[in-house]
Amino acid sequence: MERTAAEDALEAFEASIPVLLSHVRRGLGSSISAVSDPLREQADACLDGLAESARVEAMLAALKVHLSRGYADKATAMAPPPASPQEHTAQEMAVVAEVACVLTVSERSASALLAQSRELTTTLPRTLAALQDGSISWQHARFMVDETTSLDPAGAAALEAHFLTPVMVDPEKLGAARSCPAGELVPSRFPAKARTWRERHHPVSIEKRHSKGILDRRVEYAPDRDGMAWLSAYLPADTAAGIWDRITTAARALQGPDEGRTLTQLRADTVAAWLLESTGTGSTTGAGNGGISTVGTTTATTGGGVPSPKAQVLVTVPVFALMGLTDEPATLDGYGPIPPSMARRLIADGADSFHRVLTDPRDGAPLEIGRTSYRIPTAMRQWLRLRDGKCPFPGCNNHSLDNEADHLLAWHKGGTTGITNLGQPCPKHHKLRHTTAWKPTQATKNKPPGWTSPTGRHYQSEQQNWEPPHWPHQVFTPADQLE
Repeated sequence: MERTAAEDALEAFEASIPVLLSHVRRGLGSSISAVSDPLREQADACLDGLAESARVEAMLAALKVHLSRGYADKATAMAPPPASPQEHTAQEMAVVAEVACVLTVSERSASALLAQSRELTTTLPRTLAALQDGSISWQHARFMVDETTSLDPAGAAALEAHFLTPVMVDPEKLGAARSCPAGELVPSRFPAKARTWRERHHPVSIEKRHSKGILDRRVEYAPDRDGMAWLSAYLPADTAAGIWDRITTAARALQGPDEGRTLTQLRADTVAAWLLESTGTGSTTGAGNGGISTVGTTTATTGGGVPSPKAQVLVTVPVFALMGLTDEPATLDGYGPIPPSMARRLIADGADSFHRVLTDPRDGAPLEIGRTSYRIPTAMRQWLRLRDGKCPFPGCNNHSLDNEADHLLAWHKGGTTGITNLGQPCPKHHKLRHTTAWKPTQATKNKPPGWTSPTGRHYQSEQQNWEPPHWPHQVFTPADQLE
């Protein structure tokens, strides 16, 4: 009898348990060898056990997928053929209710699990296999399902292949896209990477999808507990990014030794002051909500009279998209892919604090900027933002504009002020580097520094996924250029 995928998953799970228990016993000190440093061995065993437990959790999640899908299939097979659409819906509701009760979760959660299990077992085999061998987590698998929802089977398979089958490529080879294995990303970072890839390769132009999405712009209000409420806005990406930067800049200007509010509180107070005390001239002054006094100016406008926001935001534009020859997405720093028409407008309409960055037509990467003095110029700091995208510490999501450029090899020890000797950690991880045994490793022109922990373990930083741009038919291709 042929083995099923569920049986393979069970066998892999069973084989992993003794390994986990071995690490646990060593970590607890009940099974250590006669070594000179038993405390160090226990500490290492605890870390090994944590890593193995994460693999076991992923394998257990894969088993849950198989069991959920198995029950749904068998319940459908046992039920009589539905006589009407209403009866079919009732049968599905019964399956969801049973799973919800046995797992003690809401029916909404059970319905989501069944839908995710169906996608993983039918259209996302690579993802399920990676979950089954513990190389990705359940969160990664869920995000993969979400990001492939509107893609056709070929598109979903391509997204899986890009993130789940890393290929070592020659960075100098023309047309080589850099892959970013999902298992090397913390789950919260994977959706942004997957969304960026999806936007670049979606069968429907980003211009068309953006035109449809812009019709849904809105502001929402939701009461919350303790006399509080949420106010949120769904806006075009450039408008939202510019607003966020202006809020942050104004809030940082209010910080000082006598200011007791946090940056988060200052942002909230600044927004409240601007919205409640606006004079309608682009200037806002007042002392409400803690004595805020801010002034802002905007001159350029977009369609519909909405101000084109002033912001310190990098806009990376493929050169042919800027020329209007292709419709591939540009990239807005801290957000991701945007329609090329939006990028062209930001550059052309006077929004002068959006900094344009043209990419290399051969491989999609920007050009390096260098300087030999200790002082790190603004241009080089902007290049670091391009290379790293955020704080380079693994899992950190800080896109802050005041991340601190740092010499990997100290200047007084012979380190140079060049891209390959610079990182841009956030204040928290800059402090970690200089006050603990955590140390950054060597960077390259296109790769941010990794990190080595006090225990000697090495952790890779998240890398940008630069891709070569599309070459329009009316101009020569890279191959033509080489011939």
